[in-house]
Amino acid sequence: MTIEIFQLLEGAKRAEGLTVIIDVFRAFSTACYAFDNGASKIYPVGNIDLAYSLKERNPEYVLMGERFERKPEGFDFGNSPSHLLNVDLSGKTIVHTTSSGTQGIVNAVNAEEIITGSFVNAGAIVRYIRKQNPEKVSLVCMGYSCEYPTDEDTFLAEYIKNELLDKTNNFSEMVEQLKKGSGARFFAPENQEWSPSDDFGLCLDLNRFNFVLKVEKEKEQNYLRKIEL
Repeated sequence: MTIEIFQLLEGAKRAEGLTVIIDVFRAFSTACYAFDNGASKIYPVGNIDLAYSLKERNPEYVLMGERFERKPEGFDFGNSPSHLLNVDLSGKTIVHTTSSGTQGIVNAVNAEEIITGSFVNAGAIVRYIRKQNPEKVSLVCMGYSCEYPTDEDTFLAEYIKNELLDKTNNFSEMVEQLKKGSGARFFAPENQEWSPSDDFGLCLDLNRFNFVLKVEKEKEQNYLRKIEL
């Protein structure tokens, strides 16, 4: 098994084999919380106009996501796990569009299969990869709005790689670095409406969930399927 770490959209386009599209803050953490609260299906889309179109054709769908970290006009939820904690999503279909994670899924055109990546289900990701035992594993860090790499995504890629290679991880040290670095924005008073401080802990609640989210195809539309492990 060869394991490579890639960055941003170009990395997603180069990814091969079993590909993990990583977005810790916050797309694929939020998606896990949505499934845990009963969502039946999530359509991850890159184009916000497609999200609006899907909602128009299917009024019962739930719109979730962000642009520039904020909830777009007409959306039901932003990209915050905090805002989903007490929401019953049983049986709901969600359309999810973000500036980073969902873009990676759309652009991973050479991947054999795609799963999403976050710390909240990191253990399940490792178990799934070991079970599949692919020749190639691509860990794609989507960064901030696909513009530049971020520590949280790179840390998760390194965490998964170390676990697969039976090497030691120091997760608590990663958390401390993130508090001072790319996670500091969650503690800024002016950001609380769209990036509440609770999101930091919720996105870094290591191994909270025992499932992976796998990208499947329905006609030409990607959707996420929850696989328990």
